[in-house]
Amino acid sequence: MEHVTEGSWESLPVPLHPQVLSVLRELGFPYMTPVQSATIPLFMKNKDIAAEAVTGSGKTLAFVIPIVEILLRREEKLKKSQVGAIIITPTRELAVQIEEVLSHFTKPFPQFSQILWIGGRNPGEDVTRFKELGGNIIVATPGRLEDMFRRKAEGLDLAGCVRSLEVLVLDEADRLLDMGFETSINTILEFLPKQRRTGLFSATQTQEVENLVRAGLRNPVRISVKEKGVAASSTQKTPSRLENHYMVCKADEKFNQLVHFLRNHKQEKHLVFFSTCACVEYYGKALETLVKGVKIMCIHGKMKYKRNKIFMEFRKLQSGILVCTDVMARGIDIPEVNWVLQYDPPSNASAFVHRCGRTARIGHGGSALVFLLPMEESYISFLAINQKCPLQEMKLQKNTADLLPKLKAMALGDRAVFEKGMKAFVSYVQAYAKHECNLIFRLKDLDFASLARGFALLRMPKMPELRGKQFPDFVPVDVNTDTIPFKDKIREKQRQKQLLEQQRKEKTENDGRRKFIKNKAWSKQKAKKEKKKKLTEKRKREEGSDMEDEDMEELLNDTRLLKKFKKGKITEEEFEKGLLTSGKRSTNKADLEISDLEDDC
Repeated sequence: MEHVTEGSWESLPVPLHPQVLSVLRELGFPYMTPVQSATIPLFMKNKDIAAEAVTGSGKTLAFVIPIVEILLRREEKLKKSQVGAIIITPTRELAVQIEEVLSHFTKPFPQFSQILWIGGRNPGEDVTRFKELGGNIIVATPGRLEDMFRRKAEGLDLAGCVRSLEVLVLDEADRLLDMGFETSINTILEFLPKQRRTGLFSATQTQEVENLVRAGLRNPVRISVKEKGVAASSTQKTPSRLENHYMVCKADEKFNQLVHFLRNHKQEKHLVFFSTCACVEYYGKALETLVKGVKIMCIHGKMKYKRNKIFMEFRKLQSGILVCTDVMARGIDIPEVNWVLQYDPPSNASAFVHRCGRTARIGHGGSALVFLLPMEESYISFLAINQKCPLQEMKLQKNTADLLPKLKAMALGDRAVFEKGMKAFVSYVQAYAKHECNLIFRLKDLDFASLARGFALLRMPKMPELRGKQFPDFVPVDVNTDTIPFKDKIREKQRQKQLLEQQRKEKTENDGRRKFIKNKAWSKQKAKKEKKKKLTEKRKREEGSDMEDEDMEELLNDTRLLKKFKKGKITEEEFEKGLLTSGKRSTNKADLEISDLEDDC
């Protein structure tokens, strides 16, 4: 498609409503960005759009304005319960942000109602609010929207409400699929009418996104907008005004370098990215203690109800530090972020681009810094080739204070810190093992001793990845870590109670174990009895065999006497006497008839 240059909003081939233009002037957007000027005219002319543009290029207005304009041009006015547009986005923070932008444009048009459906809220209240106030425009995360389609028993027939749908927008489409929402998206698409306009917006185009384009869009117009001044052959995905840096340092130097940097940039606004929720919890607590005079906040995906409040509060700050995971990497527009610091490299290259894109947004300048271990330095070349994302080296800062002993002291003084450190280490190692770039980020090359020192661990945790390994370079503290108390007295009281219960349980189990040992001895006795029984049976069999031999001998003797008697060698009296004196014959045997002996012969 022919590239459309940016210009004033009035220069669009399809004129915008005067109230929309007024809102744009109030928000301070006199000119369009390239993605806006390329997308809005096509969207408003009933075209399906698949747009790819660098992060921070103004994609939100590229679909919010067409939604409002399309609904304004609708012949039949929407009723309260009729849904005219749905915007689906991967995270609740991004949904909150889009809903806020949308509210500026719907405010002059009271005939439109909008509603926000995201996780962390009571779904029953969402149903009630929709029934009372309606929702012509829905901004939602996939999981909550899918759930709402199944609430017919509560009086919400959302499948019937969306029959009037004009526009569907999938924002950050690649992230929607990366986060495992593909099933939810497909379920939602089944409820929606086929005659609609669909816009798919993303900073990167993956094969999964391409599959979604084929499934959900009809003859889409594909738009790929590059940064102004970037060569046509280039596919750079980071803003041109972004200064990207990297710093190579050992695992036990990283934390000191980070704190030194933050202490020297207290008046600025920073995002600090970690690989796991547990790392955010641990290092966030550490930074709160060691970096004074600056507001430090933490946010990650496992937070249920506090995330929205923290996000909105941080947006309003002039300076501060937000310690976070990749939940803040996509589409989030936080005003005037000066530095994006990546303490841990992300699990995939596209996430690196999105993290960096939280600064240098819509024409503003910004900087980013990623900390790398010496074994990870080849990641720089990989990013330059794979993402067309060049990075400049930043040298190690000098005169940095060693803060790891203080972090250890914190762990010794509070069990909460100690446990967070252990969990953070374990989660980091497990995340490292799953890195997509496993040719560079190889678990077997990781210096676990240096890493444990960098986490200020008191001892090595027990985990499968460390089984059978020795760490002579790591010296655990000479303290029984089971005796470390919680600083919080209530938590410590609960811990002591649990320890007592555990001791009682172990005592009971040990008593049972002793009985089990006796049972073992009894089983040995039983085996012994079985053996004895077998020996007895064998002896009896042998004795029985001996008795048979004796009987046979008696029979032979008696037969010999009979032969002698028949030949006349002995008299009848001598024969009977011989039978009586045969030794092992009873008296009754003497009554044996001669005919019986003859039969035996």
